[in-house]
Amino acid sequence: MYAIVDIETTGGHAASHRITEIAIYHHDGLQITDHYRTLINPGRQIPHFITGLTGINYEMVKEAPAFTDIAQEVFRWLDGRVFVAHNAHFDYSFLRKEFEDAGIAWNTKKLCTVRLSRKIIPGLHSYGLGRLAESLGIKIPDRHRASGDALATAKIFDVLLKRDNEGTIAKALKRNSGDMILPPNLPKEEFEALPSRAGVYYFLDGHSQVIYVGKAINIKKRIAGHFSGDAREWNRSNIRNEIHHITYELTGSELIALIFESQEIRRLWPKYNLAQKYKTEEWGIYDYEDRNGYLRFCVNSVSKGTVPLITFSTKGDAWNFWWEKVKEFELCPKLSGLQLAKGDCFSFQSGSCGGACQGVESVKKYNKRAQKAVDSFYESGNSMAILGPGRKAAEQSLVLIENGNYVGFGFYDKQEAITDFETARAYVKVGKENRIVQNLVNSFLANPRGAEIVVF
Repeated sequence: MYAIVDIETTGGHAASHRITEIAIYHHDGLQITDHYRTLINPGRQIPHFITGLTGINYEMVKEAPAFTDIAQEVFRWLDGRVFVAHNAHFDYSFLRKEFEDAGIAWNTKKLCTVRLSRKIIPGLHSYGLGRLAESLGIKIPDRHRASGDALATAKIFDVLLKRDNEGTIAKALKRNSGDMILPPNLPKEEFEALPSRAGVYYFLDGHSQVIYVGKAINIKKRIAGHFSGDAREWNRSNIRNEIHHITYELTGSELIALIFESQEIRRLWPKYNLAQKYKTEEWGIYDYEDRNGYLRFCVNSVSKGTVPLITFSTKGDAWNFWWEKVKEFELCPKLSGLQLAKGDCFSFQSGSCGGACQGVESVKKYNKRAQKAVDSFYESGNSMAILGPGRKAAEQSLVLIENGNYVGFGFYDKQEAITDFETARAYVKVGKENRIVQNLVNSFLANPRGAEIVVF
């Protein structure tokens, strides 16, 4: 009846990341009847922070099958069964994308154990997999690996089936069989007219006041995701009932959508953009000296009163930027806060670490290199234009950077050539200095994803 699934991936978005591991448990409504698990070669490097979390590195998956090689087998394990997962939309979106790439049409009813747990077992402090399992007395022997997390989800689902006295699961399955439900006050033609392109969108109330601003690579698909109810932050009937209209601005590129969204939120202060109004996630690299005198580092979220060396908009961007510096300046990953596992330094064992973590390399010699790495953060950055797609076919977009600092963004005709800084500046609307926007630019430059960059 049920296929209970967990996956590990190279990142958080199905459109740009791939699966590295999958585990499936069959459940007949009474007990687990069978299980399947395999590592998967994602065809790309696995980010360091993902390896730090899951323990899965590229060496482990390079001999594993690609998803296309096992797509039919995985399909057989899922076909005809209700899909069950913790935060089901995440796992479902990745698998559906992988199946699409393999030429397999897959669509099934799904259940989310997060949403079910909130209704069947209300009042818990947290419904994350680890905390929920702990509150139910369920142990997870292999946390952040597909097999361990899928088994824990199966045991949680077992509890939910036994405690479901009001038919919550049956109601959820019935809802899943229906079409997507739009907000009651939103004209269907407005939704149908939305573009499948990058930009910023606005939800308006009955008085034409903006109540939410969002950004997307694909505006229509992103908004459909809001209304499907899979996203936990949209489990609120009040915002759905307040949406009367949707407007949008095309931006061409994803980076400009990120920048413009941030600027619009601070210009309009919409009531439902609570996360960015009151708390903006930032990640920074911090330094400190240990009791032996070695300069050490860590990547952590930025909190009030702390002064990081440099900031980024995501943990992954900060982690990857720091890894590159650690390799460039031959620093110890353990002293740099990048090896979280206990025990000896992996790099020292392989010979790529000079041994500061073991006291082999002197404090003076090691700290000199560590300080050079820190100093490189503050070197005057390049002046450049980041070029991308425009709002229409004949147009190009650009984001302008001067000495490492964000200047503004704009658009120009594809037939024109960007040859120097002043030419580029003529097409740009200069933006206000904004630390959040600078963090977005820092994060993008740490992982430009193949964007065309013209350095002046």
